[in-house]
Amino acid sequence: MTNHELRRLLLWIALAALIVAFFFSFAFAAPALAQGTFRRTWVSGLGDDTADCTRTAPCLTFARAISNTVEGGEINCLDPGGFGPVAIAKSISIICPSGTGTAGILAPGTYGVTVNTAPFAEVLLEGLDIEGLKSGITGVRIVSATKVTIIRCSIRNFSQFGVELAGPVGARVLIVDSFISGNSVGLAIAGIGGVTNVGLLEKTTVDNNATAAVTVAAGSRLITSDAKLLGSPVSVRLVVGGSFISLGGNIIQSGILTSPPTDYLLDSAGGYLLDDAGNRLLAR
Repeated sequence: MTNHELRRLLLWIALAALIVAFFFSFAFAAPALAQGTFRRTWVSGLGDDTADCTRTAPCLTFARAISNTVEGGEINCLDPGGFGPVAIAKSISIICPSGTGTAGILAPGTYGVTVNTAPFAEVLLEGLDIEGLKSGITGVRIVSATKVTIIRCSIRNFSQFGVELAGPVGARVLIVDSFISGNSVGLAIAGIGGVTNVGLLEKTTVDNNATAAVTVAAGSRLITSDAKLLGSPVSVRLVVGGSFISLGGNIIQSGILTSPPTDYLLDSAGGYLLDDAGNRLLAR
């Protein structure tokens, strides 16, 4: 073989290697996409779960969108729809602005949202309508040391809990401007093995839950501000060792608190009861 022929052979070998590398890069790109490529994804009531969940090719369900979203990314709603139950295993935000219509999760016989992430993850749920149809188990279930924020959500008609916080030490849920109704218990706070879990209610109504508005297990803590706890046989059920901290401005039906705040004062205007934190305690 002449030197010229040898050079041509080496050139063809190099070219073949480049072609093989090019095709392998595409072959492995699809699995990477499935694991989550986009920082922002989209769902639509008219979406398709075979799509990439982009703005122009939205998916149909949260479960598909979350698999296509990187950790710390965001899922948005384009329009109204039923987007299905979802299991969350990483930091993520699911945000459905009020102008897009109802972002529904129907969860008969199951959990609406399950949060089970690595420690110190952060999850945001905003603008969701989570409905159990009386047979659903729990609306939002948190079983990891996650910081979960729930904003402008409606969580209704679950056979156990509207929101259940049952994580290791450090788990926390903040519920703002939301409505929790028709469950057995609206919010249940019970850290695993008696460790501290913290639930915060701000400008949220917990109404007409069959057993209690809120239950707090030993070691855990409830903090409320401008919340309404109404229409349940027990507003706050504290196990010995649990704590209830009021930052004021709450409306709580009196006479049904397991461990009511002390030092009630009569409101001369309407016969309401007030405690030292400025909460109105309504007669049942």
